[in-house]
Amino acid sequence: MQFAIVDIETTGSYAAASGITEISIQLVDAEGTLLNRFESLVNPLQEIPGYIRALTGISNEMVAGAPLFEEIAEEVYTLLQDKVFVAHSVNFDYSFVKSQLSYCGYELNTSKLCTVRLSRKILPGHASYSLGRLCEALGIRHLNRHRAGGDTDATVALFQLLLKKDTEGHIQKSLKRTSGEQALPPNVPKSDFDQLPYTPGVYYFHDDKGKVVYVGKAKNIRYRVSSHFSNNSTGRQRQHFMRYVHHISYEECGTELMAAVKESTEIKRLWPRFNASQKRREELYGIVSYEDQNGYLRLGVDKMIRGRMLRSSFHHIEGAKASLRQLVHAHHLCPRLCFMGAALYDEETHQAFCAGACEKKESPESYNSRVLEAIRHLEDLPSFAIVDKGIHHDERSCILVWKGCFYGMGFISGEVRIERPEQLREQITPYKENSTITNMLFAYAKRYPSKIIQFDQVT
Repeated sequence: MQFAIVDIETTGSYAAASGITEISIQLVDAEGTLLNRFESLVNPLQEIPGYIRALTGISNEMVAGAPLFEEIAEEVYTLLQDKVFVAHSVNFDYSFVKSQLSYCGYELNTSKLCTVRLSRKILPGHASYSLGRLCEALGIRHLNRHRAGGDTDATVALFQLLLKKDTEGHIQKSLKRTSGEQALPPNVPKSDFDQLPYTPGVYYFHDDKGKVVYVGKAKNIRYRVSSHFSNNSTGRQRQHFMRYVHHISYEECGTELMAAVKESTEIKRLWPRFNASQKRREELYGIVSYEDQNGYLRLGVDKMIRGRMLRSSFHHIEGAKASLRQLVHAHHLCPRLCFMGAALYDEETHQAFCAGACEKKESPESYNSRVLEAIRHLEDLPSFAIVDKGIHHDERSCILVWKGCFYGMGFISGEVRIERPEQLREQITPYKENSTITNMLFAYAKRYPSKIIQFDQVT
């Protein structure tokens, strides 16, 4: 068996949009004997950012006359094919090299070893497993840092030490297809992955300080987490996961729907760095009512302000306006007293709904009776529970929609007969509602009526 120890320098952090500026490959055998060495600058055909020039010392002028990757692709492929690809944080280097070779018509498919993960197992107890800090702690010479040749020299010396110290066979275990070691981020303990269940739920990726940087939902937590790392995607998100994720945790949810609800609430609560969807601030609008100085009850649309009573709430202003228009039409309310102007209602249309309240031709008592009827209709929103299987055999999962809004969810005994929504409010956990969840639950209720318990009258 031969190992190809690889290091590259690049123009950025992920392969889909960045290029290689330098590559170094050194081949060693199973005893750690050096067999071959290759090193070259590479013209990336793009500007090298200033901070990378400062870090590596590789300038645009240095690579201007260097070969394009396609000119060295055949030699690189020959050196790597049928070898074990070894690097410090291997998935970063592998994704770049595989992507560049694929562009040139060569499909690389080799086993991988990560010297970060191996060092954590074979040489435990170090404060840092970055290449520089680890070499310093182990007394390994590390010259020309952040250059491909210098970093590869240091990685070769580290790998030779790992070969000697590997008394428990971690290297061979990691090479087994079933180990999962090759796919995981360098800093994530395999025990984190091994504890993941094959059940619905949410999972959390944490950084080195424990902060949640990503929340996801899954029908099968273990399979979904594995999919983040087991492919060779060159995109930004996967590369960020490989670099920044240090810990994985999870919460079982009973059903895929509960997982989707939990994911949405957690994204809003935690605002994780690498979640893109659902990260927007939501304004709450609603229909408000008050009595004017002439004694007429008036309805209007306004933004939610702390302490103000909303007759009904909406996550989008257009939804609130549409609901108010329906009330005007259904209960023959005056458009002007509901703040709907001539742009929507010309004089003829206005008179079709208004009995003269805006001109005091209709008494406040007569007009207000229709407004109160409209308010009762507005507040008569559906309440229902979505009941499904739980995590354990003797329980059921329950999601409660209360007066048209998501209230909360949890688990109840399988023996409890649900008759009133108040029963559930006492047993489940309240959650903060948002438009994504509400739309999701109403769509689900329409699609799966057999799982719905309707509550006709809610006080």
